Amino acid sequence: MKQQGLSSGILHHTIYHQGDHCDWMVFIHGAGGSSITWKHQVKAFKPFFNLLLIDMRDHGYSKDLEPEYSTYDFDIVTDDVLRTIDHVGLTRAHFLSLSLGSIVLQRLYDRRPELIESMIMAGGVFKADWKIRLFAHSGKFLSYFVPFRWIYDTFIMIVLPRENHAPSRRLYRLQSKKLTPTEFLKWLGLYRDFFSIVKRFYRRKLKTSSLIVMGGQDHVFLEAAQRFARKQAHHAELVVLEGCGHLCNLEEVQRFNDAVLRFLDKPVKPAA
Repeated sequence: MKQQGLSSGILHHTIYHQGDHCDWMVFIHGAGGSSITWKHQVKAFKPFFNLLLIDMRDHGYSKDLEPEYSTYDFDIVTDDVLRTIDHVGLTRAHFLSLSLGSIVLQRLYDRRPELIESMIMAGGVFKADWKIRLFAHSGKFLSYFVPFRWIYDTFIMIVLPRENHAPSRRLYRLQSKKLTPTEFLKWLGLYRDFFSIVKRFYRRKLKTSSLIVMGGQDHVFLEAAQRFARKQAHHAELVVLEGCGHLCNLEEVQRFNDAVLRFLDKPVKPAA
């Protein structure tokens, strides 16, 4: 059964409910994306799980959300997600995040660890290299002189520079067109507490089973993910999908889905 909903203060969300006998899986997309990001995962995972797909504030169909804020931080974004989860009535679930969504998941883990059965982070962000730091600190300044679309496209090219990343770039550019300049600048402002959240999460000892799936061509975030996985070896498993970039769930659909299903002890469809 598929349900969709958006009420006051609640993020737009889509539910695929298979029955009370199934565990729940919650999907958190990245900045500039939407729940469409997970289109290749829905078919693969819904035979085994109840699915909750969320459009974060300003993304997809989550527009004009109350209350409004002049600036954002990760607690505001996390509050949105928690409000929606509580509205649906979930008390425990597997969480699957992509890119910046992993920071939201890290904040969820800080605040409500009892909600999280397991964490799966695709293109996980654990530290930022100098390119991302430079982009974050200069983006606000540049917004006074150049269209925000140029800034976003520059970020996309930094993270997904190769020719084989082009389909992922197109999808994210298409989805990001739903962001207004004002909304974009609010999300850009998240860099103010971005660094402190990833630093705190990187240093803490995990107590929840976690899977990190990275593209072998993710030149910005892969090295930090490898260091994090080594540091958290008792609770974090790392899978590197060679030949793809940051948005590994879009570029290597079958290999990504198989890695997640194996991690969650679900059957994997044999290769044709």
